[in-house]
Amino acid sequence: MEIFKYDKPIPLMSKAKRFGILSVTLVLISLALIFTKGFNYGLDFAGGTLVQVHYEKKAPIDKIRKAITADKNYEDATVTYFGNDNEVIIRTKTSSKSLGKDMGDTMRELLKGTGNFEVRRVDMVGAKVGSELREKGLMALVLAILGILIYVSFRFEWRFAVASVMALIHDVTIAMGAVVLFNVEVNLDTLAALLTILGYSLNDTIIVFDRIREGIKSSKNVVLSDIIDESVTQTLSRTTLTSLTTFFVVLTLFLFGGEIIRGFSFTLLVGIIVGTYSSIFVASPILMWLGFSVKDFREKEAEKLKREKEKEKMRAMYEQGTV
Repeated sequence: MEIFKYDKPIPLMSKAKRFGILSVTLVLISLALIFTKGFNYGLDFAGGTLVQVHYEKKAPIDKIRKAITADKNYEDATVTYFGNDNEVIIRTKTSSKSLGKDMGDTMRELLKGTGNFEVRRVDMVGAKVGSELREKGLMALVLAILGILIYVSFRFEWRFAVASVMALIHDVTIAMGAVVLFNVEVNLDTLAALLTILGYSLNDTIIVFDRIREGIKSSKNVVLSDIIDESVTQTLSRTTLTSLTTFFVVLTLFLFGGEIIRGFSFTLLVGIIVGTYSSIFVASPILMWLGFSVKDFREKEAEKLKREKEKEKMRAMYEQGTV
């Protein structure tokens, strides 16, 4: 199915420098946010205790804060609404293990007099475990990118691999910048979303690169930028359909999936937009700027084809008994 039909290729690569400036600006802003404001680590990575409390009526959040922080063990506690006005989340660095008593019972005792409520959930993660999860999460991202670099190098050529990895780093950095900007809680769900972005973005980039490689082989054009324009134009309908379909599914999750998966769906929304953009306006121009030679590629392909024909000829002669 083709949404866009063009008589001639769209001259996208003629605007590559503008898109490059935009991408570098977004990456620098994201890095500035990450290193200045920092991540809002959730329970998984920061450690501590999370208590979810449901009230029959609107939760008196000021009264709850006052009741909890009155106990010196919970002076660092934060109380926020969770999804609606009847639900609150209480976060504290203190755990049942450090106090030697059940956190749920403690919260019930502290919140007496704040209204009719029910403690729905109590989650605890030790500080050491949270630190280990952070390290392993970062390692997972790095190993995934290295694995992609190796895979694309074998599948295509080293310049394609470098371009795809730089596009992936671009996507993940901007997604993390958006997470920091909107104060999204960073937990295992957010990490899963970042890894999903890697796969989604790579899939889009590989499809575009595959079409570029085919264009280099079949096109009579010798100018790489023109071949990229032709290839991207040919994949534009497919890229648009795939991205829009995925975007609307994730948007539905974001709007109606509830507070628990809000961070996951938000990160994916940003990743889909940035990943679609980067497969066309980041990965392809980088391939061009790395000095990829259409002439050298065609010569290598011709040599490879010649070797394959010679092997076929030798095999046929062997089967006929002439060798």
